[in-house]
Amino acid sequence: MKVVVTGGAGFIGSHIVDTLLESGIQVAVVDDLSTGRFENINPAVDFYHVKVEDAELGEVMAKVKPDAVIHQAAQIDVQRSLQEPLADARINILGAVNLLEACHRNRVGKVVYASSAAVYGSPAYLPVDEDHVIEPQSPYGASKHTVEHYLKIYSELYGIKTTVLRYSNVCGPRQDASGEGGVVAIFADRFLNGKRPKIFGDGEQTRDFIYVGDVAAANLAALSQGHGKILNVSTGTRISVNNLFKMMKELTDSPLEPEYCPPRPGDIAHSYLANNRARQVLNWAPRVSLEAGLRRTLEYCRMKNQ
Repeated sequence: MKVVVTGGAGFIGSHIVDTLLESGIQVAVVDDLSTGRFENINPAVDFYHVKVEDAELGEVMAKVKPDAVIHQAAQIDVQRSLQEPLADARINILGAVNLLEACHRNRVGKVVYASSAAVYGSPAYLPVDEDHVIEPQSPYGASKHTVEHYLKIYSELYGIKTTVLRYSNVCGPRQDASGEGGVVAIFADRFLNGKRPKIFGDGEQTRDFIYVGDVAAANLAALSQGHGKILNVSTGTRISVNNLFKMMKELTDSPLEPEYCPPRPGDIAHSYLANNRARQVLNWAPRVSLEAGLRRTLEYCRMKNQ
């Protein structure tokens, strides 16, 4: 089997690539390296330095002729989407449509798409299941959901099998602490460099943190299962940012206290996702506990800082 992973030099994408290779799958990576890192790219893959929204992507797809595509490439910064909605739409929506056109022309059999909990907006109930109302509160969430409609259309028109995976908050090694990043990566970076971590709002907001290796396993499973399904990929549990801070403070044996800052626009107070459907459809379950994931992340950050 041959699979193209877009965004395969990124945090999540590079872990997916490694998981596919371990399963004996041939992999090609498409990434423009705007946020992905060249050092994340597994040397066993063919790498194409291409933007998903550019015409050159079609040439790559025609050359590789993959059996499936795992589409991870995206503009993922909620705050940037609020400041630059056109850029967000160009990358996330037009890039995805460009990819789907290339998939159609080259008879790709399956597309697995990375969506987000951001499509749900502020939860009406918890845990959030896949039937929850869709009310995104940022252009990022809107762009992620828009592509889900395109996937359904391309599936109905051209027979491309699709699976949508809506991620909760993903954490683990290789996550970038610069820019938006993820709170785990940012906290790890600041703890290890002796800087007070910042908490936006009162810290009582809750999130569902899933380890990146578990996300990669879900993507592998979705290549052959879950056709036509929308599935939450999550732990189904939640922790407050304050308690996350305390856990990481203990793991790093740090004396630092948090610096509380005003809440950010577009941030949701409480969110965690039900994962029952993914467990059933993909025969998948999260395996790595939050504490184990934090230990692995901190170990990776320590090695990087040496």
